[in-house]
Amino acid sequence: MRVAVTGAGGFVGRAVVAALAAAGHSVMAVTRRTADLRHPADVAATLAGVDAVCHLAAVVRVRDSRADPLGTWRTNVGGTLAVLDALPPGARLVLASTAALADSGPPPVHPYGASKHAAEVAVRDVAASGALGAVSLRLANVAGPGDADRTRLLPAILAAAAGGEEFVVNGDGSAVRDLVHVADAADAFVAALAVAEPGSFRAVPVGSGRPVAVREVLEAVARVSGHRVPVRHREAADEPPAVTIDPARARDELGWTARHSALDRIVRDAWTATVACDRHP
Repeated sequence: MRVAVTGAGGFVGRAVVAALAAAGHSVMAVTRRTADLRHPADVAATLAGVDAVCHLAAVVRVRDSRADPLGTWRTNVGGTLAVLDALPPGARLVLASTAALADSGPPPVHPYGASKHAAEVAVRDVAASGALGAVSLRLANVAGPGDADRTRLLPAILAAAAGGEEFVVNGDGSAVRDLVHVADAADAFVAALAVAEPGSFRAVPVGSGRPVAVREVLEAVARVSGHRVPVRHREAADEPPAVTIDPARARDELGWTARHSALDRIVRDAWTATVACDRHP
């Protein structure tokens, strides 16, 4: 298939491009330079002739979404509508979504979560018309080599380990997250593409199924890097105490399993990339 990947310059997007190419697809990388999601005409021209799209381009930080809710909605919802409008009949779409969305209950109250929920609903409704086949991947915390965003947990801890800096922990470090290796997340996009039959829609949680506490991540970084990370605790943040993913649906519906997502493997691969980057800036 000829597959376009929006957000191809991002951490997960780069891995998805590589995984699709390795699977034999013809891949077109779409970045901000290629097409502005806020301009539907640009999107339509860029996606002309593709068979499928893996749509990852989005505002992804909750803090940024709160600072600019309107811009977040323009990008996350408006951009998704532009992609949907550009796709030919019978095309396939894999949407990058968030594990913050549950099968029941209200969407998150922040603009990021609410906009991702709205985008998912739009994709579902278009798929129900028979115009395309779609899978929404509700991703857990993707981590691993190539992530330089220090607002996220693992890159922040690795940077502290590399620089001998103090790491600030919200609360007592007992908050639980599900980390999934970026290579496994990319493989999920390849698997989802294969089952996105026209007229179908499914929302599938994607995670390792191995929830870990923040303090366990700190211990793993010390174990792998050989550098103990100094820690300072502050008041717990207003965030879910636990995010856990059951990967059974991804296994049953996509034929996908997390093969690289043991905690030490994620940390080791990310640490190796961090050290290499420091040596060759």
